[in-house]
Amino acid sequence: MCRNIKTLRPPVTPDADDDDFRAAALQYVRKVSGFRAPAAHNREAFERAVDVVAEATARLLAELEVRGAPARAAEATV
Repeated sequence: MCRNIKTLRPPVTPDADDDDFRAAALQYVRKVSGFRAPAAHNREAFERAVDVVAEATARLLAELEVRGAPARAAEATV
């Protein structure tokens, strides 16, 4: 579906940060909404969705246990 979203979990991307989570969330919300940039009357809902998806992404990556990968510090601010 979103072919341009890169894998963010270690060890594939060991240094993913909040900017990476937000960029992936933005791509996802753009894809599912069909808007690259929403109209003014949809902007608040669009941005809220990006924030929620970015937060869920950070939480997911913080909680994933990847065998064989070095332990990840509690980087995500969830």
